[in-house]
Amino acid sequence: MSVKPTKAMVLAAGLGLRMRPLTEHMPKPLVAVAGRPLLDHALDKLTEAGVTEAVVNVHYLPDQIIAHVASRTLPRVIISDERDRVFGTGGGVVKALPLLGPEPFFHINSDTLWIDGVKSNLTRLADTFDSTRMDILLLMAPTASSIGYGGRGDYAMLPDGALRKRREHQVVPFVYAGAAIISPAIFNDAPAGEFSLTKMFDRANEQERLFGLRLDGVWMHVGTPEAVQAAEEAILESVA
Repeated sequence: MSVKPTKAMVLAAGLGLRMRPLTEHMPKPLVAVAGRPLLDHALDKLTEAGVTEAVVNVHYLPDQIIAHVASRTLPRVIISDERDRVFGTGGGVVKALPLLGPEPFFHINSDTLWIDGVKSNLTRLADTFDSTRMDILLLMAPTASSIGYGGRGDYAMLPDGALRKRREHQVVPFVYAGAAIISPAIFNDAPAGEFSLTKMFDRANEQERLFGLRLDGVWMHVGTPEAVQAAEEAILESVA
């Protein structure tokens, strides 16, 4: 088993087009849900899981995010500045690798939000990640109980957690919940410049080193203004 990650990367460079008009003058990671910006929800969960340093990449309206995290001490935030170039979700990680170091790290989308069950899902990821068998461990949400998601799912999951990617026209029961643990080794010989992180998921899948862990709790995909209200209602119900 691996040592629990103390570093993380939070993707915060997206344009947030589907979140308009909320994102016309504000980057999507700063959109508030239940009185707290999405980015802070992610950083708070990382802190609870023992992360001490988080790399946050920025591109759209970057100064707002930089100012927002400037005083944060747990986790300490390091900015990966992408304002002059679009790297995509995969290229952004490659650019940040020197800041992340050689050990496996948490990777979180800033627009992912979930209500934990009995135990922190990020802690469960850390407890499950095994570098001898895995390059990537994804947090997987059941599509049937997720809020704000209407797709066909991303993966089927075998009893041992191994993932199998959805084929065209197929419907599968799990969607990637936007949180993972990733080994930097999977990026060896990665493409230069802009590319999607799913390319690395596919690479790990082909090598049978892509695994999943079922989320314990409720996952909310906050991709549109309407989804913000649905997420807030779910959070209120969870604390009632």
